[in-house]
Amino acid sequence: MSSEQQPLELQSSIVRRLTLGTAVFSGMAALAASFADVMGPYVTVAIGSALGGVARHWCTVVSIEWLGVAFPWGTLFINILGSFVIGFFFAIAEPHSRFEASTNVRLFIMTGICGGYTTFSAFSLQSLSLFQNGMWFRGGSYVVASVVLCLIAVWAGFVLAKTVAQFIQ
Repeated sequence: MSSEQQPLELQSSIVRRLTLGTAVFSGMAALAASFADVMGPYVTVAIGSALGGVARHWCTVVSIEWLGVAFPWGTLFINILGSFVIGFFFAIAEPHSRFEASTNVRLFIMTGICGGYTTFSAFSLQSLSLFQNGMWFRGGSYVVASVVLCLIAVWAGFVLAKTVAQFIQ
């Protein structure tokens, strides 16, 4: 069921949850980022990963309620947004930049939040770095290998699970 087919009260409920979820996540992320240098790298990454994972689940639920399950819009949005965030933060907070962030804050955002939200963001950043450094063949190989091998891996895992399930019944 698309958003225009939903009753007005359901659309209103989704908008309220979207607004509340964004506000809660932003507040928690800002609070955790302010303490990132005190917590140490492992705790920083753990908290960021937890926030990223919760945000991913929340976005998936909202997208399913809003757009249905016919296409993985939530995952597509998550991967695109995560790639955007890691690229933006990497560029703005890198060492010797105007808004340089500490190592722990970079770990919190890039490894923690983006990693918990989506690993596609790291893949995208690594691909971009290879291309920007003129390593066109290596970058292209990485993109093709990642997509093809991950599709093969997901298929192999699926087939193995189905095969094992037949013997367990």
